[in-house]
Amino acid sequence: MRSCIIVLLLLGASVRAADIPREVVRVESTLATATTQIRQFAFDKDPATYYASKSNATKQDFFTLVFEKPTTIQSIIVLSGTPKGEQQLSAGEIAVSTDGKKFESIGQFKDGKAEAKGSDARVLAVRIRPTEDLKHPLVIREITIDSNPRLQTFRYPVEIALDVSDAPEMKAWGEKVVQVCEREYPKICDLLASDGFKPLTQIRMELKSDYKGVAQAAGNRITGSVKYFKDRPADIGAMVHETAHCVQSYRARNLPGWLVEGVADYVRFWHYEPGKAGRVPLERAKYDGSYRTTATFLAFASDKYDAKLVTKLNALLRQGKYDATAWKTITGKTVEELNQEWRTSLAK
Repeated sequence: MRSCIIVLLLLGASVRAADIPREVVRVESTLATATTQIRQFAFDKDPATYYASKSNATKQDFFTLVFEKPTTIQSIIVLSGTPKGEQQLSAGEIAVSTDGKKFESIGQFKDGKAEAKGSDARVLAVRIRPTEDLKHPLVIREITIDSNPRLQTFRYPVEIALDVSDAPEMKAWGEKVVQVCEREYPKICDLLASDGFKPLTQIRMELKSDYKGVAQAAGNRITGSVKYFKDRPADIGAMVHETAHCVQSYRARNLPGWLVEGVADYVRFWHYEPGKAGRVPLERAKYDGSYRTTATFLAFASDKYDAKLVTKLNALLRQGKYDATAWKTITGKTVEELNQEWRTSLAK
């Protein structure tokens, strides 16, 4: 809907990401996305992908990258149209803003391409917009920005579509959750990476009034309870947990549920909100206790034996090759031996 600004997130980083924290960059657009051509494809360095709007664009529409901190831009190149050269933008411009509100045009499109040089000004936003009503969707193939600090393009493009038709009053909360989950998505994909695996590029998040649980994920769909999140709006971590399930993408049957849920809670409590898992009482400390109990066990074993334990276990689960011998192979200890060591550490 054009009345709604759809907010997505990008992650930016300087050349030395270990030294300078990554900046948050978001994408704002007045246009809904067409089918699978998500917005993040416009900033992923992949010439085979592109963003396309669902409807024809007008001169009131825009596609904007907004930076968390002012950035000095040396140059910008924008390629429009599909890889086949269709639906190129012939009447359009690149504009920049130093305050995120007022935009100044710095480049015009010609034959589907726009180039612009930067200046010493510290820029907060870059906007691409038609200067005439189009008879076709807005299609952006790739945006290339040379800047200081340099911006990191999407390694794992994703778009989480929010559906709050069952509870419109939850729209602002839902948009906040989408922002958080999209920010966490690259981190989750890195943690749960395995050879040959390609993460989802589209996830649908729906809030339902008749859903009695907290939240659940199946395939590329996340369902959350309106009642639960109205009562507990701070529990965004529950949706990060479900996003982790979407990345886990397990297809094999009869996988141990305690480990499936434990991995998702490990993502939540040791990467999204570390320190909030709480202490596991000794009487409840069992490796197969599921959720945060198993997550705490995984953290113990990872810290003591193999920092890549969860990544390796996840790969086996995804391939349908997990069995109890995996613990011995990875750590040199059986899961029962690890469990006893963990319980001993809790008793101290």
